[in-house]
Amino acid sequence: MDQPEAACSSLERRAAAARELLLAALEDLSQEQLKRFRHKLRDAPLDGRSIPWGRLERADAVDLAAQLTHFYGPEPALDVVRKTLKRADVRDVAARLKEQQLQRIGPSSAALLSVSEYKKKYREHVLRQHAKVKERNARSVKITKRFTKLLIAPESAALEHEALGPAEEPEPQRARRSDTHTFNRLFSRDEEGQRPLTVVLQGPAGIGKTMAAKKILYDWAAGKLYHGKVDFAFFMPCGELLERPGTCSLADLILDQCPDRSAPVGQMLEESERLLFILDGADELPGPDEAAPCTDPFEAAGGSRVLGGLLSKVLLPRARLLVTTRTAAPGGLQGRLCAPQCAEVCGFSDKDKKKYFYKFFQDEWRAERAYRFVKENETLFSLCFVPFVCWIVCTVLRQQLELGQDLSRTSKTTTSVYLLFIASLLSSAPAADGPRVQGELRKLCGLAREGVLGHRAQFTEKDLERLQLHGSKVQMLFLIKKELPGVLQTEVTYQFTDHSFQEFFAALSYLLEDEGPPGAPAGGVGGLLRGEPELRCHLTLTRRFLFGLLSAERMRDIEHHFGCVVSERVKQDVLKWVQDQGQGCPRVAPKGAKETEVLQDSEESEEQEEGEEGEDKDEESNFPLELLYCLYETQETAFVRQALRGLPELALERQRFSRMDMTVLSYCVRCCPAGQALQLVSCALPPAQKKKKKSLVKRLQSSLSSSSSSPATARKPQASSLRPLCEAMIDKQCGLTSLTLSRCRLSDPVCHDLSKTLREAPTLTELCLFHNGLSQGGLRVLSQGLAWPGCRVQTLRLLQPDLQEAFQYVVGVLEHSPTLTTLDLSGCQLSGPMVNHLCAVLQHPRCRLQTLSLTSVELSEQSLEELQAVRTVRPGLVITHPALDNHPGPPKGFNTAF
Repeated sequence: MDQPEAACSSLERRAAAARELLLAALEDLSQEQLKRFRHKLRDAPLDGRSIPWGRLERADAVDLAAQLTHFYGPEPALDVVRKTLKRADVRDVAARLKEQQLQRIGPSSAALLSVSEYKKKYREHVLRQHAKVKERNARSVKITKRFTKLLIAPESAALEHEALGPAEEPEPQRARRSDTHTFNRLFSRDEEGQRPLTVVLQGPAGIGKTMAAKKILYDWAAGKLYHGKVDFAFFMPCGELLERPGTCSLADLILDQCPDRSAPVGQMLEESERLLFILDGADELPGPDEAAPCTDPFEAAGGSRVLGGLLSKVLLPRARLLVTTRTAAPGGLQGRLCAPQCAEVCGFSDKDKKKYFYKFFQDEWRAERAYRFVKENETLFSLCFVPFVCWIVCTVLRQQLELGQDLSRTSKTTTSVYLLFIASLLSSAPAADGPRVQGELRKLCGLAREGVLGHRAQFTEKDLERLQLHGSKVQMLFLIKKELPGVLQTEVTYQFTDHSFQEFFAALSYLLEDEGPPGAPAGGVGGLLRGEPELRCHLTLTRRFLFGLLSAERMRDIEHHFGCVVSERVKQDVLKWVQDQGQGCPRVAPKGAKETEVLQDSEESEEQEEGEEGEDKDEESNFPLELLYCLYETQETAFVRQALRGLPELALERQRFSRMDMTVLSYCVRCCPAGQALQLVSCALPPAQKKKKKSLVKRLQSSLSSSSSSPATARKPQASSLRPLCEAMIDKQCGLTSLTLSRCRLSDPVCHDLSKTLREAPTLTELCLFHNGLSQGGLRVLSQGLAWPGCRVQTLRLLQPDLQEAFQYVVGVLEHSPTLTTLDLSGCQLSGPMVNHLCAVLQHPRCRLQTLSLTSVELSEQSLEELQAVRTVRPGLVITHPALDNHPGPPKGFNTAF
């Protein structure tokens, strides 16, 4: 017999002997002794764990033996019974049980392992359990081979403080690849020397948060992370725990992850500072008002109470927490966390995308061909920064390569990629089964919608039987079976292979509904769009998919792939909903000093308001960008332009733009109708991409070619992160007329791109720049753009107090600009010589200025006299300053020729 088989046989014999001794001891008790034993058993748990009283109250000896064995394990149950018998004053039976245990089994296995010894056993168990991960197609792969490093960026300082720093993001704050060093830094001390106990990994759906969390657990077990700081780490999927039937304690949850039920849970919890809990998908948790958090690790409670206690630090306050959540998580989650340190999971870098392709295909020729195709499709390549989307793209391309199909079928939005992937899976069904599969698909979509609106991710066998989906093709393709420990027996549940599939099918359900009689309202799309504010985040991805499916091209795809007629009325309902978002918020152009003061006051009061209503404000400020993401998914210019007519002003505040955010904003600006206005207030632009270092051979070739070319060849300015938006504004279809940038830290490269835009933008007539940290060179470049003959800007509002001398460039614009008629310098600091120069230019024959606003500008008596003199010379010029109206005209003989 092999050693493992012998060991297994030995363990089985010990367990069988323990069960026999346990039952014999309990059958020796009288009815009165058994009653007393049950009460003492409830009051004296082992390691703080006890069987619920409901299972003990009427149990006889046989039932008790079964409950004890199942709950504690055969051998640990003997220790529990022996201790409880002593407390019940049945010492003779306890002594006899101890003697028989030593004779037949030997010392208790639980007593053989201390906490320090159990650590090694537990680590080995974690390595075995998490060595492989299941992909969405149920194929298991080694985590070390599949995991591709992601970019993880630490949370930056508050945006209001960023304006004081340099225009470029400081090096320590930049995104780092998720290697062991980066994972170790997650719990490093902050700037004030405090070590965080809660770290939040946030990012959009499919970005790789769960995979990163599992890799952290695996690397910890392998001894690569948190060495000497964390003794035990536990992975807790919040969605599964919330839908787990019955109640359980934190101690129960810990025990479920241990290799056996003899784990010294009580001793583990005594050193809670050496525990790490990984809470995956914390955005699934209900609000804090729904259930009081649990405070006792041994109290049996619902999953939401136990997880809520961990999050709010009322349960094991010294333990470390690693929390994953979607970026647009409900504001209530942030309110429950105790001093969290946040980091953004940014997905794949361009370099890591290529690595992922080669790991996925494991065939160099196919990997290179697929990667080259995606790299040439700029939009599709940018989408692949999301690992799950990258996986879908690779899966579709692999199938197309295997079938010899044209790779150009692969589309360029998340919705179209999902649609193509699902169509490719369903295409394997025989043509004769088409109608049946279409019917099953409709039912699956209905199930997904029911779950999304009801905040459910798991479905019972009864749910599938009710819809006649049990054993169907769509169940095999898109649902996975899971077994959860129940109160009395294991419960079987089903969930979608990925939650994003559930959200996609929920969106698709609205388009597959029967249109019904004329005049009838389209099915409940209003419930999805006009949902309660607290559900807005939860429905984010579903709404994006809905918009993506509304494009004419996607509708044709649905009809082609699924043979379903799509209702046009849903599209009209969605369009009306978007336009309704702008009602009550008409476009209000900045009006001189009043607007400037209001803007300043609102920005300065942000810190005070943040403590009172920060969470609600964040959700409101995120909503306009989320709406733009929905419009972007349609990739239908006419629909986007029509939708934006109801939103004459797009105002985005306190956003930290990613490159994808900028791509989305740029697309919508390119499609905006005439008269559109855009305001970016306290927004952080994405850092500019660094140029890759050339190899030595290429550098030598470049230097040789440059030496042979004309020495007058000028270097091209570095592309800025605002370039996509600038290119959108000069598009002939763009109808943007007003642009406001406030506290956005405009670097010199940004000013270069913006200057080029000012020269070519076909409809931009108003530019407002407030507190953007402009350098002298940046303001000079912007002024060159404003002075360009093709510039159409008529109104310029500028507030940059720290650039007194650089205003000469702005003043110089007045004698060259053919269109500038309004200049607002309210709040600026103008020196006496600068005002003198301004007055001289105002009298220049080519100056077309009609309105000059100098509200809140401190002016000397001489400067006021000079401005009054200009008023006299140019009576058609309106100069606004509080002191001018009460100031006497220039003295007789005052020289007005400056």
